[in-house]
Amino acid sequence: MSDSILVTREGPLARVTFNRPASLNAMDFEMGTLWRDIAHEVTGDASVGAVILDAAGPAFCAGGDVVAMAGAPAGGEDVTAMAHVIHEGIRDWVLSDKPIVAAVQGAVAGGGLGLMLSADYIVASESAKFVSKYANIGLTPDLGVSTLLPAAIGQRRALALLLQDRTIDAETALDWGLVAEVVAPGELAARAEAVARFWLDNATAAFGQAKRLVRVGAHRSFEENLADEAASIGARFDTEESKLRIAAFAAASRKQSAPKENA
Repeated sequence: MSDSILVTREGPLARVTFNRPASLNAMDFEMGTLWRDIAHEVTGDASVGAVILDAAGPAFCAGGDVVAMAGAPAGGEDVTAMAHVIHEGIRDWVLSDKPIVAAVQGAVAGGGLGLMLSADYIVASESAKFVSKYANIGLTPDLGVSTLLPAAIGQRRALALLLQDRTIDAETALDWGLVAEVVAPGELAARAEAVARFWLDNATAAFGQAKRLVRVGAHRSFEENLADEAASIGARFDTEESKLRIAAFAAASRKQSAPKENA
C-alpha cells in the first residue's frame, strides 16, 4: 500500500495528508489512484463530519509529477486515463456533504490548484505561492482547474494565471478570493484544525449540506437548486438537533425582547 497520501482519524475528523515531500507532493499515477480511492472512502463514511487536507514538507502540491511522466513509457491515452481517475476523486470531494478545510504552504502549482480547490475553505501560510505552469511545459489545465479556478477568482484573473508565467503570493491570493485566510507559517496547522473543529462543535450536518448546496448548485438549473434548497431545509428542520437549536434561539430572542422592569 502506497504511503504517498496518509489518512488519519480523530473521531469524526479525517485528515488527508499528501506525503511525497521529496517530490513537492507532485502527483504520480500511483498517488492519483490512491487519491481517488481515499476520496471515495472518506466521503462515503457517515461517521466523518469534517476533513482537513494538508501536506508534508515545504510545498502543498506541485501538480502532476512531470519528471515521472517524462521517464515513464506513458502516452497521451495513459495521461487521459489517469486524469479521469484523479477527477473522480475531485468530484467526490467537491460534491460531498463533508466540509473540507485545506492547510496550504509553499508551492501550489498546476494541478495542485485543482486539488487545493477541492476543499471548501482554504487557509494559506504566508509562505504560499500559486502558479499555473501548464503552458510552460506545453500542456493544458486539468484536475478541475479550468472550472474551479475561475469559479473561485473570476474568469479574467484565472486567465491571467493560466496565460502568463505569473506567480501570486499569499496576500494576493487572499485579495483575489483564492484562499479564505492567511496566517503565519507556525499557525497554519492549528488554524486549519480550529476551522474543522468549529464545524464539528456546531451543526456539522447543516454545514455539510450548505457546502453541498453551493457546490452542486453551480452545475444545475436555478429551478433545481431551489427545489433542493426547499427539500434540504425541510429535512434539517425535522432533525432533533435543529429543533433544539431553534428552541434555544427563540427563547433567547424572547428574553432579549422582553420589556425591562424599572429598577
